[in-house]
Amino acid sequence: MEQPPNQPTLALPVQAVADLQDALLMAMTDLQRLEGLLDHATGNLLERFSTANRALAQLARHDDQELQQIRQTLHQAVTELQFHDMATQLITHTGKVLQGCAWRLADEAMEPEEDEIPLCLNPMPDRPSPVTQGEMDAGSVELF
Repeated sequence: MEQPPNQPTLALPVQAVADLQDALLMAMTDLQRLEGLLDHATGNLLERFSTANRALAQLARHDDQELQQIRQTLHQAVTELQFHDMATQLITHTGKVLQGCAWRLADEAMEPEEDEIPLCLNPMPDRPSPVTQGEMDAGSVELF
């Protein structure tokens, strides 16, 4: 990739670039594993909430206000599982950024082979972050 005029350049050993690229790809793999763990834990949590809700429904043969309050709290807890959606969006976004950095490093540091077709990659996300929320009580979630 050609540098624009008057841009400073930095020469790095190919091994350092390769090591950095490997580290970025390992971090991306770890994020994918974390996403899998979150998916599994959230699935289990949702199943347990549903089981508890069904059990409470069985007990709710009469209009017991305390039992209704417990069921309402349980429904609110399920709604708060949107944390999983936000965490997954952040993991996916960060993975795309890491992958973009890894490919850009390779593109910038390594000369293409003679018969190699140049890649036209633009893997970096357009937006800085899909989630503007820093805690569960404030902010917004942009689902895409």
